[in-house]
Amino acid sequence: MASSVMGAYPPDGAGVGEDPCPVRHPVPSQFMTWVDTHCHLQLDDRPAEKLLGRATQVDWAVVPGVDAASSRAARSFAGEHAGRLLWSAGLHPHDAAEWSAQSNEIVALAAEAAAVGETGLDYYRDLSPKAAQKDAFRAHLELAQALNKPVIVHCRDAFADVHDMIAAAGVSSLVVLHCWTGGRRWTRRFLELGVVFSFAGPLAFETGETIRLAAELVPPGRAMVETDTPYLAPPPHRGEPNEPAWVAFTGAALASAWGMPVDVVAAITTDTAERVFR
Repeated sequence: MASSVMGAYPPDGAGVGEDPCPVRHPVPSQFMTWVDTHCHLQLDDRPAEKLLGRATQVDWAVVPGVDAASSRAARSFAGEHAGRLLWSAGLHPHDAAEWSAQSNEIVALAAEAAAVGETGLDYYRDLSPKAAQKDAFRAHLELAQALNKPVIVHCRDAFADVHDMIAAAGVSSLVVLHCWTGGRRWTRRFLELGVVFSFAGPLAFETGETIRLAAELVPPGRAMVETDTPYLAPPPHRGEPNEPAWVAFTGAALASAWGMPVDVVAAITTDTAERVFR
């Protein structure tokens, strides 16, 4: 499904690089199951049936919208794979300037969805004015509060403003910090708010030591795992389009950071995802 953020959405470095995996835990066995809490199947050119068919270790997944069109597509995908997929509706900060034009449809879709978002702030690419990003983010937080649904938050180079806006909105317990890449200082500050962290492929990158050190601080029950399909594939698949089956590699990286058996982490993160999204 085409999206207005398709040209800008992937984080810099997505699908690029040759980082070897620093994690030495074995890949989880076929008997473990995971939840991929963030996979954009509707932004992937490959058939969803094929990707889900390969994801034998993934019990279910969340397909987030990044604008009105991709939110509609996420709803369709979830309808075609009932029980296997949940979906969300929102507007990515890259397109925040479109909030006034798309808000009515996104609000209506969110009422049907499992979650609100993807929303947040991105000051790295700054593709929408910061004021527009803040307005759209605030509206999403208010919508999540009104619906009492989780809100999936993107944060890049905007830690202070994301933190302060979540705190001001009083919705901390509903917040999922998607693809968390913050260091220890910001992780501590967001932990105090009561949010849930979702870790993606960068946790397993050779360059991801800062994220791994931060992950050590996150207690079990406050973390989930994701792929951000089709972006940010973890080692040993760097340079390839990501897919839900590879959430197990991020889970193994989290197990390494926590010093826990991989099967225990699979169970813990699955339980957290069930609590947050269902």
